[in-house]
Amino acid sequence: MAQILAPTSQWQMRITKSSIPSSPMTGKMWTSLVLKQNKKGAIKSSAKFRVFASKYEDYTINRLEGLLNLDLTPYTDKIIAEYIWIGGSGIDVRSKSRTISKPVEHPSELPKWNYDGSSTGQAPGEDSEVILYPQAIFKDPFRGGNNILVICDAYTPQGEPIPTNKRHRAAEIFSKQKVIDEVPWYGIEQEYTLLQSNVKWPLGWPVGGYPGPQGPYYCGAGSDKSFGRDISDAHYKACLYAGINISGTNGEVMPGQWEYQVGPSVGIEAGDHIWCSRYILERITEQAGVVLTLDPKPIEGDWNGAGCHTNYSTKSMREEGGFEVIKKAILNLSLRHHDHINAYGEGNERRLTGKHETASINQFSWGVANRGCSIRVGRDTEKQGKGYLEDRRPASNMDPYIVTALLAETTLLWEPTLEAEALAAQKLALKV
Repeated sequence: MAQILAPTSQWQMRITKSSIPSSPMTGKMWTSLVLKQNKKGAIKSSAKFRVFASKYEDYTINRLEGLLNLDLTPYTDKIIAEYIWIGGSGIDVRSKSRTISKPVEHPSELPKWNYDGSSTGQAPGEDSEVILYPQAIFKDPFRGGNNILVICDAYTPQGEPIPTNKRHRAAEIFSKQKVIDEVPWYGIEQEYTLLQSNVKWPLGWPVGGYPGPQGPYYCGAGSDKSFGRDISDAHYKACLYAGINISGTNGEVMPGQWEYQVGPSVGIEAGDHIWCSRYILERITEQAGVVLTLDPKPIEGDWNGAGCHTNYSTKSMREEGGFEVIKKAILNLSLRHHDHINAYGEGNERRLTGKHETASINQFSWGVANRGCSIRVGRDTEKQGKGYLEDRRPASNMDPYIVTALLAETTLLWEPTLEAEALAAQKLALKV
């Protein structure tokens, strides 16, 4: 991100009935995505039969659209809540729907629910019940109206967080008074890759082959440079509708790869918004017939990987003299480098090679305006003497609850020994 601006008040996780228009993203908005896939699978026979099949196909789609876009508000106060949680792999998102008797404005108004954890790899078959606790709500861009998406975390029937519930630990860290006082801001840059569904090869690439070398694709325009813009734009609008604090999007260096930015967000909000944005993206690619991957190095060779760069600042960093606070934070981050690497996503060793705008996974580094470092500080931050840092190590499949909480813990709660701090400062050429 170029800069971190003031966060919105949405971190309070409340939704007002009149703040956002109630019209959903209609089926016609997906037409350019869905019909292209349908046409590819059209039956190749006589011209007459193709015309009939096409008309029947359009008729069926239009009838489905009419039902999917029904506005229920004139007929009932009931709403549909889509409960969303993280599955057993720690990166997959699951969801199921339930009827709520009336519109709600806060997750505390929603009931807890349960699911079969043995089917998601989160509980044994003989004791499979896992309980969902609603934590954050967003407007549903697929159903519209007063319907909502609900971000949940998961617990045992005894009230203990299950192992894949990383939100619980993050909430504990963000509830520490020292962390609260520092008002940590996060701006997260989520990169992702779109794949052709039948061959699991990047969108826009010739099957079994490769496009021209990297260079013209980053922020590029044109049918030979940009692949999947409709999906990126649909996702952008859906996130804005939902109330996610999405701040931008762009095509990435590798063709078929995109990025969007969420933030600035305060504390636990950062993780809630990233997870909900990922869910929305999964739903959109599902409708488009395209596969989403968050693999940090989807294609081996001379191609950029996919990261989740995390911009971070505290109140002290944003005030006068903040650059000295940033340098102290960099010292702490250097001393816990391996702890962070171990928590920053699976397969990251394939991405952090020291090439393609990355630092080596084995060596911590920092620099001003240097995208080949572990931690980058912007020119404006150096010039103004205050601002933020960018942690470029997290992989695209990182858990935002883990990453945001660990940054706060390392820079605000963890204290190294004076000896370790002095040695690190000398090694990094930092005067703190």
